[in-house]
Amino acid sequence: MAFCGLTAEFAFVFLRRCLVASGTLACCLAYGQVAYPEQEVRVHDLALLTARSTHASDVLATSLELVFNDKDVCCEKDSALEDSVQSSDPKSLKDVASKLQGRHLLSDGRPIMVAADYLPLDAVNAGRLITVILNQRALLMEWNAHLYVVCGVTYVESVDNTSGAVMNAIHKFLLQDARFSDSRRAVTFDRLTDDAGKVQGFLFLQASLQ
Repeated sequence: MAFCGLTAEFAFVFLRRCLVASGTLACCLAYGQVAYPEQEVRVHDLALLTARSTHASDVLATSLELVFNDKDVCCEKDSALEDSVQSSDPKSLKDVASKLQGRHLLSDGRPIMVAADYLPLDAVNAGRLITVILNQRALLMEWNAHLYVVCGVTYVESVDNTSGAVMNAIHKFLLQDARFSDSRRAVTFDRLTDDAGKVQGFLFLQASLQ
């Protein structure tokens, strides 16, 4: 495959140079595709909550509180998910998902439905993830046996000039580590340089009144 007349051997380097170039010029790809400069989207005004300790259960509870952004839902005393979170394995997002999925009751008796969707890295759809962030919803990521809150991504959008199809490729996950309140809190996972094999998975969460 060739990129703008380049051999595949040099295509990736060429694309990267196009993406970091100044201005709004796009880079042409094979088969009439156009890739636009890298974009960044973030969840705004995410609370600056720090876990009571670095213990996995405290980090999980605080991270979930950041994601839901509703103390009646999670995860303080008498919240709807308090018991479910405490019974979850804090080192397994898959187990957390199974415990949170379904119907729960708020302290005033009103029912809520929690959608908890656990996915490995290779099953995450870039378009869905970008949409979640644009809708100002954070999610959880388990990387290298640590839990992080995904509060943003950078990505490149490419368009097929023939069909008009839009494709997105995520480059970086912008993370928060609830264990810390200092400079260690902000973390970046770069799909171009970091080991994707150390990413255990993602957890998409949403709570709604029934």
